[in-house]
Amino acid sequence: MNLDLKAGESLNKVFLLTEKAQVNETVLDENEKNYVLRKLDAGTNLIPINHFREWIYIAYADSSKGETVFLEDCRKKGNEINGHLRKEKISSITLTGVKEDIEGIIALAEGMALGSYDFTKYLTKAGEDNSELKEILFTNAWVPESRILELKITVEALFRTRDMVNEPVSYLNAEKLAEIFEEMGREAGFKTEIFEKEKIEALKMGGLLAVNRGSIDPPTFSVLEWYPSNATNSKPVVLVGKGITFDTGGLSLKPTSNSMDSMKSDMAGGATVAFAVYAAAKLKLPVHLVALIPATDNRPDGNAMTPGDIIYTHSGKSVEVLNADAEGRLILADALSYAKKYNPSLVIDAATLTGAAAMAIGPYGIVAMGNADQTTFEKLKKSGEHVYERIVEFPFWDEYNESLKSDIADMKNIGSREGGAISAGKFLANFVDYPWIHLDIAGPAFLQKADHYRSKGGTGFGLRLLLDFLKNQ
Repeated sequence: MNLDLKAGESLNKVFLLTEKAQVNETVLDENEKNYVLRKLDAGTNLIPINHFREWIYIAYADSSKGETVFLEDCRKKGNEINGHLRKEKISSITLTGVKEDIEGIIALAEGMALGSYDFTKYLTKAGEDNSELKEILFTNAWVPESRILELKITVEALFRTRDMVNEPVSYLNAEKLAEIFEEMGREAGFKTEIFEKEKIEALKMGGLLAVNRGSIDPPTFSVLEWYPSNATNSKPVVLVGKGITFDTGGLSLKPTSNSMDSMKSDMAGGATVAFAVYAAAKLKLPVHLVALIPATDNRPDGNAMTPGDIIYTHSGKSVEVLNADAEGRLILADALSYAKKYNPSLVIDAATLTGAAAMAIGPYGIVAMGNADQTTFEKLKKSGEHVYERIVEFPFWDEYNESLKSDIADMKNIGSREGGAISAGKFLANFVDYPWIHLDIAGPAFLQKADHYRSKGGTGFGLRLLLDFLKNQ
């Protein structure tokens, strides 16, 4: 991460206004103030002023529409300003306000920072670009250092989540993924344990082993644990993330166009929960937190899992495999079953699980379901509104179990096409006996074009949601 966030001041400044009259409290002269007011009255809410030696940006965000809309507007304004900074090759900017609006300034900085992300690792001329934003400075004494540090750690974790999702499987197979998790643990101070194939076999994680049968690379099962001495929860929160490093669909092969092309992102859930633990450790959150990430690629090689196969999961339950492309739920079944050993207070899984979820609500939010109490769901939804990673809770009626019934095994790995996101969740429910929420992030995890400050490619969607939720526990 080349971007720094800290207290300080540079020549170039952004003033955040929540009322038009506040322009009179800026450093602009009378002619400039009148110009800004005319622009604001005409509906222009971001106004650059060129002082030749410096740029001054006036950003107006209406706070009367509620906190959720206001903060997201600030983030979008930040991203818009970042586009102008790139064009003018400005590397340093100071954020300020004319009143003590910490949340608005933080959101403005967040949008500016997240919008500055680029994945340039494989560009041979990447180092020649001098338009990169290097630092965001906060001049107001009322923006606490603790909030600046929190934002810096969050942005770093999200950038690294995006990097991980954007890496091709030629670099990031299951073993490399586990290796990176170990490096993260040493860096942030949390414990990591990596199960290799022999241990996975001993644990009888038949779902993970079955999906891995078509790969030449062995699977891994990563356990990440942050357990501070001042943890406020007596039973841990467990996060489970899908770690399919590439999904061809196996023998149920996907078509390449618009289907397989972006499947390096099928481990986005695993990256998200891993960096949630990383950020929690860096922030020293007083919460006992565990992440479980089963990982493999899904390929149609060798002794690949075949439609019609019967497999036994870690729980001992048998599954009739009718679609090798419904593999994510098989590896998650093993992880959710393994999570029981922690006697968790809550388990949240994150997975790019179904196209049905993406078709239902598009790239704008997360599909959620589970057996957790409504109070927990509402807390998670509130966090989603606050960071604008919104949640839509789907029904979880018993009738959705009907399509999973098998004549020759305990269940099938696919249900009916109708309500496919829910039947996938119902499949997972067979492996839990604790409070649990399933997050299907298939829609927003990987984008074909940028959505404001959410970058093209891996977005890290869900990380900010989990961190906000954990901070509020």
